[in-house]
Amino acid sequence: MNGVWGVVGAVISVVGVITMGFFTYRGTRAAARINAAPNQKQVDLSVLQASVERLEKECGELRQEQTRTRGVLWSISRWALVLRDQVTGLGGTPQPPPQDVEDYYRTGV
Repeated sequence: MNGVWGVVGAVISVVGVITMGFFTYRGTRAAARINAAPNQKQVDLSVLQASVERLEKECGELRQEQTRTRGVLWSISRWALVLRDQVTGLGGTPQPPPQDVEDYYRTGV
């Protein structure tokens, strides 16, 4: 009978070791994920910061281009009005502007 209890004890010990090994493995993996999380967040933050800096630069460049384009548009507009007045002053009839230009002069949009 003592031999049976010895086998039962050995089986319980083996099951206990396997169970402890399993929980240790799970704990180690969880700890590794927890330790990796701050590093991943730092990488994510770096990517986000680089994206924001790139977008700020592009936005600034687009603003400058828009300002230059608006200035040229106003210059062309004033020049066209002067040419219209010259044609009218010489007794001619200027060609009507395209519809989008007429809409812009009428509405400002």
